[in-house]
Amino acid sequence: MLAHEGFTTACSNGVELHKRTYYPLRAQYPDLPAQLVCAARVKATEAVKSALTWKVKKEQAYPKKGEKAKKQGEPIPVFKPVRCPHSELACIRYDQRSYWVKWDTMTCSLATVDGRIKLPFTVPAYLMQYVGYHVCSADLCFRKGRYTLHIVVSIPEPALPPTTTVVGVDLGLNRPAVTSARQFLGEKQWKEQERRTFRLKRKLQAKGTRSAKRHLKKLSGKQFRRRRDHDHVLSKRLVQNTPPGATIVLENLKNIRDTSKTGRGKKESKKRDNKRRLHSWSFAQLYSFVEYKAQARGIRVVKIDPRHTSQTCSKCGYQARNNRCSQSVFHCRSCGYQLNADLNASLNIREKYVTSLAQDGTPILSGSAVKGPIVSTLRGQEQAPAL
Repeated sequence: MLAHEGFTTACSNGVELHKRTYYPLRAQYPDLPAQLVCAARVKATEAVKSALTWKVKKEQAYPKKGEKAKKQGEPIPVFKPVRCPHSELACIRYDQRSYWVKWDTMTCSLATVDGRIKLPFTVPAYLMQYVGYHVCSADLCFRKGRYTLHIVVSIPEPALPPTTTVVGVDLGLNRPAVTSARQFLGEKQWKEQERRTFRLKRKLQAKGTRSAKRHLKKLSGKQFRRRRDHDHVLSKRLVQNTPPGATIVLENLKNIRDTSKTGRGKKESKKRDNKRRLHSWSFAQLYSFVEYKAQARGIRVVKIDPRHTSQTCSKCGYQARNNRCSQSVFHCRSCGYQLNADLNASLNIREKYVTSLAQDGTPILSGSAVKGPIVSTLRGQEQAPAL
């Protein structure tokens, strides 16, 4: 009811939605605690905001997609409208007035339609580091016959003075992340896992049976969780390899799907593969993971315009499109300098940020790029990748 009211009337204001739905919901569900009604409104408002934003973006982008398809001689894509957010297994939101947690006894109290209930809980070993912190809100979720309580805790930011270390990061599809500290982060098998999943999904879609559709649904959930795990692993390694108080400089990849070219002169199958991988790239999720992990270590995260960083020589500054010989090799046509193309881009990203600070009159966080052997982090081991 909450999400339907907000979506159909295009109302994403929490106060207005509360005025419209609170008393009808209290009359419809008299046993439901008032605080849970308010918490449900907050959660519904979040979902409606997201859906309405996505709806506007889709409606604005569709005419451009149609024009682009006409120019390329491709069929015009079918417009799929955004529907009202709905879930039968939505998580229940709790705040400090509807639940409490005692870390010393590992027990919690939750408000329900039958009154308060006290329950014991366990914390996984990898989350024990957060036990004892101040408790904020929580979500009670039910999945595969099991209840889990996702507790949000407040962790104070470390009081660290900013250092002179600046780390530029080049993000990509072939190499997930390359830093100006000469570290290649990511796993080799991630790319192959995505390819295997795509081939399997294509076979199941062609089959079209009920069992194939059930398998597709499970496969989509597995793919979503795997991508999320990859982003967590990548962001954790990036932040852990950066000293506290430093600055991480990322590329601003907003609108890259509209501006990027999928490959000149390549076969149609290769272009389609690049386009599919580009549109499934979860770089925005990676941004958010890096930002909150960096905040806990006192690391600043900034984004810059990445234009020409892959075409410019990090040694002499000469810019030319043919400087990049291939996907992995950069060879300057002016000074002859040669190195890994992604590493060259990360050095340029770092230098571009430092230069922008000087132009703005901000005290430059000086210090040259880290000199040392090229390091690739794969499965916790260090290997030297070939150029």
